[in-house]
Amino acid sequence: MKPADMPPPLWSFGDQPPPPALPVQAVLLGATGSIGRQTIELAERHPDRLVITGLSAHRRLDALAAARDRLRAAGGPEPAVAVSDAKAHAAAAAAGTFPRLLPAGEAGLRELAAAVAADVVVNALVGVAGLPPTWHAVRAGRTVALANKESLVAGGEVVRTAAAAAGARVIPVDSEHSALAQCLVGRRPDEVAALVLTASGGPFRDLPAAELAHVTLDQVLDHPTWNMGPKITVDSATLMNKGLEVIEAHHLFGADYDAIEVLVHPDSLVHALVRFRDGALLAHLGAPDMRVPLAYALWGERHLPLATPPLDLAAAGALRFARPDTERFPCLRLAREAGRAGGSAPVVLNAANEVAVAGLLAGRLRFVHIARVVAETLAAVPPRPVPDLDAILAVDAEARRAAAGIADRIAAD
Repeated sequence: MKPADMPPPLWSFGDQPPPPALPVQAVLLGATGSIGRQTIELAERHPDRLVITGLSAHRRLDALAAARDRLRAAGGPEPAVAVSDAKAHAAAAAAGTFPRLLPAGEAGLRELAAAVAADVVVNALVGVAGLPPTWHAVRAGRTVALANKESLVAGGEVVRTAAAAAGARVIPVDSEHSALAQCLVGRRPDEVAALVLTASGGPFRDLPAAELAHVTLDQVLDHPTWNMGPKITVDSATLMNKGLEVIEAHHLFGADYDAIEVLVHPDSLVHALVRFRDGALLAHLGAPDMRVPLAYALWGERHLPLATPPLDLAAAGALRFARPDTERFPCLRLAREAGRAGGSAPVVLNAANEVAVAGLLAGRLRFVHIARVVAETLAAVPPRPVPDLDAILAVDAEARRAAAGIADRIAAD
C-alpha cells in the first residue's frame, strides 16, 4: 500500500477530544503480565480514577484470581473474565472461580475488547495474539490504550482502516510513543521534521561483536534500566524492540520511515524527541517508570498526581546519546527494511522474532541466532499483500512454520 493510499494515522494531531469522566472504566487484556500488574496497582491506589470491569489471562489462573481479589478489595465490581487457554478455561469453569467467566479462546477476548462496558481497552497482551482484540476494539469504535506493539507491527494497515471507519482512538502506552504523543499535542503535521525514539541499548551496547556469540541468557535478561517481561527484555537486548517501535510510530503518527530516527540513550531519561522544521527539538524526560505513560493513557491523556519520584536533573548529570550500531545489532535494520517493504514483511518479521526469542528462552538458540532466524525467514516467505485480518494470521502461521524449521536447523549445527 502506498503511503498516499494509507488511512489516517491512529493518533490525531492538534487538539485532543475531552477526556472521559473519572473514574475511568477499563477492560484489561493481559492482567498477569508486567503492564497488567501495574494497571492493577493503579486501580488499587486510585479507585476514584480507575475501575477495572474486565480481565484476561492465558492460563495463569492463580495470578488472575489474585488480581481479581485485589480489585474487589479496593471496592471494584466483579469483573468479566476471559481465559484464552482451553484447558485453563475448563478448569476455571469447573472450579467456579470467576462468576462472570466469558467463553474460552478468542471469543472471550473479543467480548472483552468490544462488548464489556468500558471507556478504554488496555491491551497488554504479548505477541501477535494481541492483534485480533485490538482490531475488534477499534471496529467497535473503542478507545484502546495500546501496550501491544505487535498489533501495529503485524496489523498496522488493517487497524488503521478499522479505526478510521469507526472513529476509534488509539493511545500509546509504550514510554517512547507516549512521549512522542505528549510532545506533539497541539502541533501540526507540517511543523514536524522527524520523530526521534531513544533506546537504552540493552545490556550489550558496549560489548564487542565477537563476544555477543557467547553471552548467556541470564545476561540477556539483565536489563540495565527497565523491569520488563522476558520477551520484551530480549527484544531490547537485540534492538528488535526499537525496530518494532519504528514500525509502530509509523502507524501511530503517520511519519515516513525516513523521518523516524533512533538514538541510543543509556540513561533512559529522555524517552523521545520531536525535531521540528525550524531545527528546534522538543524532548520528553522522566524516570524509567511505566506507571507514568500507563496512567497518562488510562486517564484520558491527563497528567494527574502519581506517587512516583520526580526526575532530579541535577542528580542525573550529563545525558549521553549515540547512533545505534546496526552491524552488531542487525534486528533494527531488518525491522526498518520490513516496515518500508510493507505488506506481509512486518508480519513475517514479527513471527520469526517471536519464534527465535522463544528458542532463546528455551535454551535452544543463542543470542546471535535471533537476527539470523529473522533474516532467513524474511527471505524464505514470499512477500504479498495482507488486506485483512485473516490474511495477516495466515502469513503469521506460515512464517512461524518457516522460522521453526530454520531455528531447528541452526540449533542442530
